[in-house]
Amino acid sequence: MYSKSIQKLIDLFSKFPTVGPRTASRFVFYLIQKPTEEINEIINAISDLKKDVKICPSCFKPFDATSELCEICSNPSRNKNLLCLVEKEIDLETIEKTKKYQGLYFILGGTLPKLKKEGAEKLRIKELEEKIKNSPEIQEIIIALNPTPEGESTTLYLERMIRPLNKKTSRLGRGLPIGAELEYADDETLSSAFENRR
Repeated sequence: MYSKSIQKLIDLFSKFPTVGPRTASRFVFYLIQKPTEEINEIINAISDLKKDVKICPSCFKPFDATSELCEICSNPSRNKNLLCLVEKEIDLETIEKTKKYQGLYFILGGTLPKLKKEGAEKLRIKELEEKIKNSPEIQEIIIALNPTPEGESTTLYLERMIRPLNKKTSRLGRGLPIGAELEYADDETLSSAFENRR
């Protein structure tokens, strides 16, 4: 039986994505061994994260709060005709690393469970609809979701939602294997998927 302080921190770490109680307890015992200065550095970094980082109102990318929009949305050289829909922030960063895509993004914040529409309210569907309606310059919407059952289900839902808005939709080409995650794809595979979108 752990002390209250240890158990509380284990419970907090266990709320992190993909972190179970065993990994959480490893984090806690790692921190116990660290000097006070290192612990304070972590505490300050977390505090600064909440203070200095804001969410872009246009694409929902977290960025250092130095302007109204993130560095991608505020960049005049980006192609405003293209809008790429991604599930999460790390997918955006993965695509950016390829340097093959020069359009804008929109982070949905998740995917729909397979064959269910109930999860739609958890996604930024209303915000996406508003963005498309208020951005006449957008000509093509690239749905760049993971080729998983949930990603496929969400893609079909988005295609149906976008159809009445009279915008071209495309998906990434099948350079990505079924069941793969975008964040683990190499640059060449992702580049090929963008070039072969349909």
